[in-house]
Amino acid sequence: MLRSKPRNAASKRAMKKREPMLEENVKMALFIKGSTTSELGMDALKDLYALRRPNGVLFSKKNDLHPFEDPRPVEFLSTKNNSPLLLLASHSKKRPHCLTLMRTFDHQILDMVELLVQRGLPTEAFEGAKPVIGNRPCLVFQGDLWEVDEEFGRIKSSLMDLLGNGNGASNADKVNLKGLDHVICCTVDTDRVVHLRSYMVVLKKSGTKLPKVELQECGPALEMKVGRTQFADATVYKEALRVPKELQQKKVKNIERDEMGDKLGRVHMEKQDLTKLQTRKMKGLKRGRKDEDGEEGEGDEESAAESKKQPRARKVSAKKSSSE
Repeated sequence: MLRSKPRNAASKRAMKKREPMLEENVKMALFIKGSTTSELGMDALKDLYALRRPNGVLFSKKNDLHPFEDPRPVEFLSTKNNSPLLLLASHSKKRPHCLTLMRTFDHQILDMVELLVQRGLPTEAFEGAKPVIGNRPCLVFQGDLWEVDEEFGRIKSSLMDLLGNGNGASNADKVNLKGLDHVICCTVDTDRVVHLRSYMVVLKKSGTKLPKVELQECGPALEMKVGRTQFADATVYKEALRVPKELQQKKVKNIERDEMGDKLGRVHMEKQDLTKLQTRKMKGLKRGRKDEDGEEGEGDEESAAESKKQPRARKVSAKKSSSE
């Protein structure tokens, strides 16, 4: 058992690093070799470790672990190495080429998933460039079961933590296209088999500002069937997803955000009187005298003509009076 009180300054600093933080560090993952393994299972374990580097540790020695029967040794390794993610490779007649993916919350087992590797090609079988160590991939999940089935929704969350190569909480305002060098695609079919593929992103000239994007498979290629699963209840899972009050965004009145993160605002306005609306004045829109007279009707044309002649007669009479 680990000591609850530090004995010296070094252990005090180590325990302080394990205390809860407002912003999590990058999640470390442990890749553990079981007591009995197979070549196919070990190749898959090493390839997944290569995708996770440098945020992962590969154990070279064998460990006799059976997390579904006794999770305490796994929780001890998680606490000692301060790692919430664990991937165990094992092999037996009943469960061949088995990869057990585990997550912990407060160093207690949160969920466990068995992935039985049916077919696989290692990274060495593919020619060409490989992903740069430390670059975060673009994750693609294809299939309706990821969204419809609650069990596969939890499995999707676990795979995102393992393959995302980060803490899942960092937000980037901008993306460097050169840094986005590989894509990991996870597809689930109707037989509940997960197909994992990894592709390199190749940028070619297109004659425009945006380059032409092509995908080149770089490995590994795995086909895994879901075996035993164990998930935490809703209350524990809700506590694991709780966001501290210091990091919660303050709610602004009449402002919301959609699923893509775009801001949506609601503006309340009083009823406007359109009769007083000021529009742009143009000569073409002004109403002349002919238009005003034309609206009176055809029967008033003679009276309108007489009214136009009257001012002229007044001017003439004024001249006569001045001459006299």
